[in-house]
Amino acid sequence: MHGLHKIAQVLKSNGTDGELILGFRGIAPEDIDLEEPVFICFDGLPVPFFIEYFQPKGQSRAVVRLTDICCYEDAQEMVGQGVYTDSLDVEDDDDFSMLEGWTLFDGDGTEVGTVSGYLDIPGNPCIEVILKNALPEGAKRIIPLHEDLILSADEKRQELTMSIPAGLI
Repeated sequence: MHGLHKIAQVLKSNGTDGELILGFRGIAPEDIDLEEPVFICFDGLPVPFFIEYFQPKGQSRAVVRLTDICCYEDAQEMVGQGVYTDSLDVEDDDDFSMLEGWTLFDGDGTEVGTVSGYLDIPGNPCIEVILKNALPEGAKRIIPLHEDLILSADEKRQELTMSIPAGLI
């Protein structure tokens, strides 16, 4: 999704007419350009939607209606999806939320698990990883995301390889 920036997540449907509640991250709802499309990915491809209705709710949420989403069932299919735009001047240097869903490997090629989140801790950004083959199932670890630890990142294959310090996994 080169050139697209994640700005929100579909939190839940709202009502029966296809409205959605979006949670914004790194951008205020009023900074959205309502004339430009937003994108939601299906099968790895960004699909454009125009915003037909937009009502901010607090500082980080909004109720929206998108083109072609006109019933409760359509809205339910959108829940959990990321919302992206290409019309913002977003500083991409420190936005590692795009790593969510990537597979993490240790430097020796061992699959560690799946990146489930990005924690923007000032001075110490971290990723949250659901460990593969861990007990209890679904166990998570927090791993520092420092440039000295990153060995490679393959955007096409969505794979991140890091030199993970002993004892973290």
